[in-house]
Amino acid sequence: MRLYLTHSTSYDYKNELYEPLKQTLGKEYDIFLPHEEHSEGVKSKDIISECDIVLAEVSQPSTGQGIELGWADSNNKPIICFYRTGSKVSSALRFITNNHIDYESSSDMIKKLYIEIEHLTN
Repeated sequence: MRLYLTHSTSYDYKNELYEPLKQTLGKEYDIFLPHEEHSEGVKSKDIISECDIVLAEVSQPSTGQGIELGWADSNNKPIICFYRTGSKVSSALRFITNNHIDYESSSDMIKKLYIEIEHLTN
């Protein structure tokens, strides 16, 4: 199963997001991390069209992420939006998915993502 991750770049996503995901979900799923060195020059629009599920960390607003979520929605890709508890997320997200997860910590995020991915694939 191929997962595409989208997120804002205005925080330490490599340590707060990429590392926990690679160490857990990355052992079971093929996760495309858009800002890894090997992904430079790859068109995210093409990757999104080929993935099975889009994971969207939406704690912080991002115009680029909004564009990617629009591509995912137009390709009828399931989208899981997840965000840190207390974050003010865009109300527009309700138009593209009903899958919203709030989390307190990295371990809480991983646990809840596993549950939602399993729910979408069964």
